[in-house]
Parts: sequence; C-alpha cells; structure tokens
Amino acid sequence: MKIAIAGKGGVGKTTIMALIAKELQRAGQEVLVIDADPSPHMAQTLGFDNIEEITPIADMTALLVERAGKVEGSPYYNINPQVDDLLADFMVEKDGLKLMVLGAIQTAEGGCACPESTVLKRLLTKLLLTPSQTIVLDMEAGVEHLGRGTIASVDELFIVVIPSKSSLRTAQKVYALAQEAGIKDISFIGNLVEDEDDKIFLTKGLGQAPVAFFPNSPAIRKQERQGKALQIDIDPQATQAAQDVLNYLRTAP
Repeated sequence: MKIAIAGKGGVGKTTIMALIAKELQRAGQEVLVIDADPSPHMAQTLGFDNIEEITPIADMTALLVERAGKVEGSPYYNINPQVDDLLADFMVEKDGLKLMVLGAIQTAEGGCACPESTVLKRLLTKLLLTPSQTIVLDMEAGVEHLGRGTIASVDELFIVVIPSKSSLRTAQKVYALAQEAGIKDISFIGNLVEDEDDKIFLTKGLGQAPVAFFPNSPAIRKQERQGKALQIDIDPQATQAAQDVLNYLRTAP
C-alpha cells in the first residue's frame, strides 16, 4: 500500500507517520519511509544514526539538472528521467526500516517544470509503484505538493488536523485539492486531542469523524525535546491510535 500524510505545518505529521510506520513494521510489513518535508526530521524521529550524513536528494542540484535533461535556454525538461540508481544511493536502513530523504525542492527558475520537481516526481512514481513494500510519505506542510501532482498515485492520503480553526481550514483545502488531483481515498487523523470536546470539534468541523485520534502526549513531547527516537509504546493512547489507523487500512474498500 502507498500511504501519504499531509496537513498544516506543526500538526505533528512526522510523529504520526513514524508511529504508523513502526506499527506497520510490527505487523510484519516491509516499510520504506520517504521524508518529503523541506525541513526533514524523520531520521531523528525514527532513531537513525549520523543523520547529518544523510544527503537529501534535493541537495544534489547538479545531479538533478543532469537527470532532468535540461538544456540551458530551453524551457523543456525530460519528463521521464533515469532514476533507478538513486534508489540504492540515497536509501538508508536501520532496524529493518528503510528511509529516503528528499529534502526541499529548490526552484532555480520560474514555473513548476523545474529539474528538481521533474526528477523527484519521477523517483516518487517509481517508488510508489513498487509492489513488495508498504511506502509511507511524510509530505511537506500545506498544499503545494498537491499542485505539483507528486502524490497523485497514492492509495491513501491521511490529512492530519488538530483542534483549531486554522488547522481545519487547511485540512479542508488539502482535501479539496486532493480530490481534484484524483486521489480516491482521503481520510482525516486527529492529533493533539485532549478530551471528547476536541473530538466533537474536529468531527463537526470536518463533517466526518477522523479515523483515529492521537493524544496530546507529554511523553512523546519529552522524547522529541530530548532528541531521542520515538518509541512505539511510549504512550498507550498513541499506540492505540496507530493501531486504529492500521485497522482502518485493513477494512477500507
């Protein structure tokens, strides 16, 4: 299955994706995590070593321009660049979890047909079509990635929303754009939920109940502040919420 997660900045996408990835792994899946956030933190959250040595693909500007086949002075790019070897060169692994960091997409020229987006979109497409793995993508905050069509081929898009009106507005905008992009299965996940009032607020504001409610967890917050890897069982409510997501995926049509 191909899963992406999106939402307003600061709603906890990375934490939730890490919990889901570890729960998928515990359920026997081979998991590849793609950190596509311009400010990547997934490596630290998952406990990867020497994270400063992990090179985001988007930092390899010369390579990206070369693979895109951009000719100086020409507005055209190769829409099907060769990316096979990038999979091995930029993938790291720890305790059975695989990780790729895409990093920020640097637009050197105006418009959306930049070499970075061309190569990264092709790379994502190739990875998303790999049948033997569960792939989870932690997308950048906001809605720009939907405009680029980067995640149009995912099986499930989860939109993370917290109990605030601004988060609701962003979530609804992401939902509408995801529908326009042709993503069929779109669901919401509540985060930083403290009580039933928060659950009711989210359900009414979204017009549907989120598939899971993750808690406002002091234990998870403490782990993050200490720079430690996120432990899957650090908070029973968070563990249950991650299991609720997996149960939803198993039963979704």
